[in-house]
Amino acid sequence: MESTRQGFDFTAAMALLCQDIVERSLELQHIDMQRIALSVSQTRQDVSHGMYASLTPLRFESGARRKKLRGIYWEVPPLLDDQGNEYLYLLSFYLPRFQNTSLEEKLSTVFHELWHISPAFDGDLRRHAGRYYAHGPSQRDYDAHMARLAQSWLGRNPPGHLYEFLSLDFKELIAEYGRVFGRRWPAPHLVRC
Repeated sequence: MESTRQGFDFTAAMALLCQDIVERSLELQHIDMQRIALSVSQTRQDVSHGMYASLTPLRFESGARRKKLRGIYWEVPPLLDDQGNEYLYLLSFYLPRFQNTSLEEKLSTVFHELWHISPAFDGDLRRHAGRYYAHGPSQRDYDAHMARLAQSWLGRNPPGHLYEFLSLDFKELIAEYGRVFGRRWPAPHLVRC
């Protein structure tokens, strides 16, 4: 994928990939990619451990705009696209760390983050029963489920040009395109209201 500027637009490529994933995966068809801000963040160190990606909900439980904590109401300031439409989630990829994993790990990571989106698509997270609401009682089972979803998507024969960039590591991506860039969104912070 090329851009009008020289280089590889990582967030544009991820937007196309994620759109295809949600269209081909029955379990994710509640997701509207137009309401998800995609971002790249640079990792401080080029090491293999740490976060590869994150999904930040931009609303509270059940899509509430405000939450009372210790007697004070808080809200997340709206994150708006260029036309003034409000995003409900922020999906961030940490480079080069994310790009330096295997193709299978990258795809599982994408499914992992998209799966966190509430089936109600209300700006909140998908909540599992019990105290481990984000991943359920077993992180291993959660990760295995994401790997199966990724393999199922690949089995539906998506166009190779949508994910071929994931077969490259970060240095190979730079060698191919000259540079890698993408949209950067600041991490949202709660504000008192």
